[in-house]
Amino acid sequence: MSGFDENPFGEPTTDNPFADPSVQQVARNATAQIRVEDYRPFDNNQSADPRTYNQPNNEPAIMQPTQDPPMYTRSGQQAQVRPVLDTAELQRKQEELERKEEELVRREEEMRQSVYNVRRNNWPPLPEQCCFQPCFYQDIQVDIPMEFQKIVRNLYYMWIFHGILLIVNVIGGIIVTDPTIIGLGILYVILFTPFSYLCWFRPAYKAFRSDSSFNFMVFFFVFFFQFMVTVIQAIGIPDSGTLGFIVAMKQFGNGGASGIVIGIIGLLIAIGFLCAALADFFLITKIHRMYRSTGASFAKAQQEFTTEFFRNQHVRNAASNMAAAAVQSQFSNNQNTNRY
Repeated sequence: MSGFDENPFGEPTTDNPFADPSVQQVARNATAQIRVEDYRPFDNNQSADPRTYNQPNNEPAIMQPTQDPPMYTRSGQQAQVRPVLDTAELQRKQEELERKEEELVRREEEMRQSVYNVRRNNWPPLPEQCCFQPCFYQDIQVDIPMEFQKIVRNLYYMWIFHGILLIVNVIGGIIVTDPTIIGLGILYVILFTPFSYLCWFRPAYKAFRSDSSFNFMVFFFVFFFQFMVTVIQAIGIPDSGTLGFIVAMKQFGNGGASGIVIGIIGLLIAIGFLCAALADFFLITKIHRMYRSTGASFAKAQQEFTTEFFRNQHVRNAASNMAAAAVQSQFSNNQNTNRY
């Protein structure tokens, strides 16, 4: 062993491999009972003592961040815009969606009931005890598409406004004590109020309900006539039956406090007729613009009228009766000719 203790030059050395402290510790603990299966070399939490390798690790693994993330700060524009989007815009969209959902549910319920029950007429809204019964079914929210409901409601309100003006015109004639205005005014109320509903509002209602070009044409023709009549009523031609501007100015010329009061009343009625004429012009131009934007034309209206005319059961029955009468008459003439 002296060869291992000395270097080649014969000098004693202190570099003894068995003098390492870890080797000596293992040698001292040689009598310790160590099980190989309990040794876990890849377990980071094992202690330096081999006898503690079989102790389980119950601590969760936590990764410590090397650097704290930067703090997020919103800009001034984001702080101003985001609350608006979160409150007003979202609230508006939510209300719109709820309104559309209610509309769809109502239409589905109406369609589901119409399969089994025929829709009852509900206009004019008369009490059940009345001797007259409603003649039409009218429900703008059910029959009219959502994008056209506003314009149809405006037409309906316009028809009501015309009726109110005619009644006020009769009251003005009573104040003026003009029998012509009273008599013709009552006649206008009786004729124009129901016929305006039948001749221009109902065609417009059916036109928007089923996209009917023929009904649009009927509406344009009659409503333009309504516009011209309203302009004449606003002018107030004497003995025409309306309190227009001319009749109102004549009342101012009578003098006195009563003349001034009656003139102001007539002037207000004339202004009402003028506003009605302007509203009629606005509605007819707007509806005509909408009608032209759909690609409709007069030829389409003629084709639709021809189709609907010959499809009508009453027209077909009348045509068949006329044809049968013509054939029978021709057959009778032939028999008379052969007899002679």
